[in-house]
Amino acid sequence: MSKEKPLIHNKRRNKIRLHHEGNETLLICGLIMAAVVFLCLKFIPITWISIIIIAIFAVIYGILLNFFRCPIRMFQGPTNKTVVAPADGKVVVIEEVDEDEYFHDRRLMVSIFMSLTNVHANWIPCEGTIVKVCHQQGNFMKAYLPKASTENERSTVVIRTPQGEEVLTRQVAGAMARRIVTYSEEGQECFIDDHMGFIKLGSRVDVYLPIGSEVKVRLNQKTVGDETVIAKLP
Repeated sequence: MSKEKPLIHNKRRNKIRLHHEGNETLLICGLIMAAVVFLCLKFIPITWISIIIIAIFAVIYGILLNFFRCPIRMFQGPTNKTVVAPADGKVVVIEEVDEDEYFHDRRLMVSIFMSLTNVHANWIPCEGTIVKVCHQQGNFMKAYLPKASTENERSTVVIRTPQGEEVLTRQVAGAMARRIVTYSEEGQECFIDDHMGFIKLGSRVDVYLPIGSEVKVRLNQKTVGDETVIAKLP
């Protein structure tokens, strides 16, 4: 199932665009902020107070633009038995756990925490066929807490590789996240470089690997979605 990877010039690979999930939010917020700035300029004399108000709104909008950025990326390495980071962030968990919602057995879990400043687009971590997609309601506790993986709102995608191994990726909501978007559908073939979804505001993504997988990252390591290799399957 390996697909050809076209070579992409670094300038294109580093190109930043805005994710379509942010179109409505950016438009509404932009109109509101423009109206506030207009009222400030019309009714408040140009003083340090009005300048501070305008600067605050400009910074807020800048944060929104940063949050919804979506860099163009293409994985350049071999994809056979390769699991790449599904998200930008920091590795906060590497441990064997009992996965009781789908596998009902022991799995090796790698968790990536996404802060407010990270890219929040999520990528497919490995190549194969999507065999399970489900969304579960839950809490909105802080995403870095261990129980967030099983108690927070979450969306699960299970991929069966050409070798028959199954990899589960779980998008987990956080204290600020209120919307998880998943594009994957059961029965689809999927490839590294495909977008899996998007999580609005800070959260985490968990990857459950077969026991015996070779982990390629360490705790507290920064990851780049669709670029950092996090594991090799057995």
